[in-house]
Amino acid sequence: MRLSRIIMALTVGLAVVAVPTVAAAAQPQPTPSVTTQPPTDYPPQPPVLTVTPTTVYVNETVQLRGAGFGPGEIVDISIQVNPVLPSITATANGDGRFTRSYTPTIEGTYTFTAVGRDTGRTASTTLRVLKKVKPTPSPTKWPHKGGWLPVTGDDAGTPLKVGGGLVGAGAVLMLLTLAWRRKARMGEGS
Repeated sequence: MRLSRIIMALTVGLAVVAVPTVAAAAQPQPTPSVTTQPPTDYPPQPPVLTVTPTTVYVNETVQLRGAGFGPGEIVDISIQVNPVLPSITATANGDGRFTRSYTPTIEGTYTFTAVGRDTGRTASTTLRVLKKVKPTPSPTKWPHKGGWLPVTGDDAGTPLKVGGGLVGAGAVLMLLTLAWRRKARMGEGS
């Protein structure tokens, strides 16, 4: 009788240890929520002009993004660098936003100034352009599994296998204990 209780306690203890690991790995991932555009504010927010990324090398493309201009408005974007470069234009969408690609050809600090033709709203941003060519990285060691990122974790495969094996072993021992007890009872009654 003591042996069966010991086996039962070991089985339950091992199951308690294995279940949280498997449950954590099996949790569903949150789905991204659908966001809607917020209503336009009144009074209107000041216009904004951003450049992404803010530092690049010559001949790399950047994205100019503007907001807060008139719906469908044509926006003139002047480019100030030494020497002065010709302006570019963009057309705002119905929300007063625009995105425009630009590829700088000389090094220096660029100042972009966007001015709406209808509203006269103005926004500025700066971009730093470097002349030096990006160095190619030289690997110091071989990549791990086809990439250069280090391995920082493990999948749930190993804990699942260990937990399943322990639960299976506990079940087999429990059945053997029950069979042994039944055989012992049959032997006493005759």
